[in-house]
Amino acid sequence: MDNLWIDRQAEACRNDLDLRVYTSNLLGVNDELVLHGGGNTSVKSVVKGEDVLYVKGSGWDLATIKREGFSAVYLDTLLDMAQREYLSDTEMVQEQRDAMLDDNAPNPSVEAILHALIPFKFVDHTHADAIVTISNSVNGDIYIKQLFENFLIVDYVMPGFELAHTIYEMTKDLDWSTIDGIILHNHGIFTFDDDAKVSYTKMIDAVSRAEDFLDKNAVVHIEHNYVHSECDIARVINTMSEYKGHEVHIAINQTPLAAFYASQENLRAFASRGVLTPEHIIRTKRVPLIMEDTDLIGGIERYIEAYKEYFNKYAKDEVMLNPAPNYMIIKNLAVVSFGRTREEAKVIYDIVEHTMLAVLRADKLGGYESISEADSFAMEYWELEQAKLKK
Repeated sequence: MDNLWIDRQAEACRNDLDLRVYTSNLLGVNDELVLHGGGNTSVKSVVKGEDVLYVKGSGWDLATIKREGFSAVYLDTLLDMAQREYLSDTEMVQEQRDAMLDDNAPNPSVEAILHALIPFKFVDHTHADAIVTISNSVNGDIYIKQLFENFLIVDYVMPGFELAHTIYEMTKDLDWSTIDGIILHNHGIFTFDDDAKVSYTKMIDAVSRAEDFLDKNAVVHIEHNYVHSECDIARVINTMSEYKGHEVHIAINQTPLAAFYASQENLRAFASRGVLTPEHIIRTKRVPLIMEDTDLIGGIERYIEAYKEYFNKYAKDEVMLNPAPNYMIIKNLAVVSFGRTREEAKVIYDIVEHTMLAVLRADKLGGYESISEADSFAMEYWELEQAKLKK
């Protein structure tokens, strides 16, 4: 992975926040690190004599974020929150907003407490494809330990307060100078330093190490020895619009990767093993619609019935989302993503594109394995993640 740092551009930054914007954009421009609002960054600074954390605002994209995309929050308040035994989503959001310097700033990232807890000036967090590909393999825990001996490695925990408090408990007696970062299984990676360039370089170096491992141990050969099936796209759009209850826009992926992925044996089981990183589920749902015949309505009806069973299995007082699929895989042909807008369909297209390669590569490491069905439901119906989509 290329290191995009340019000293001249960094030196032109006037203050901490400008430098934070610069390095955030460097991370965001690489879609193998973050996709469509993923990841978050922060910088600790002093404003009018008070220690504050500038953290990415919820819903902003690292590739294009500007100064106004960061929220300044009193650091002491966030550190106090990390020590609580329990904090609901609503309480966390409200207390973070109450501790903001500017009421007009966006809501702080759901990882703001964790960023505050890490005792370094600059903190970078991405969902790097290479890291989560290795982590989402059945032997991922072994490989991650071998590759990242100087990292704190954390089993999957629900993002937000639960994750922050877990790391607070894990690091009470930790000498932070002895680690280079944090690996969150099935989720992503944190790097940090008091120097912005060093923190960014640690991220690039760590992800490059994971990429090198995959290049040696998880090579995927895209083959083309399959017969294409056919699909009436106009019928797909009209039918999905009826089931979604609104006009549907689509993005069709017929790249060699997508066609090869759609040609796999036991396609339904193969392609229904969950998301690459938890926040993807609010875009894609946990599994796609698999079409191995021409009975589109029957396929959608069976998908909806299965989704309702999944919802009823885990729901407490949640209201069910639209149970129709957000994307489908047509055997031997293509992957089709659905959205309210062309932009939304393209977001899902991009997420699935990255997921397909990760699944194929993780299978080379012994098998792809996402978070559990129960954890998937918790993430899909997490009120804070739902708020991003509403926004």
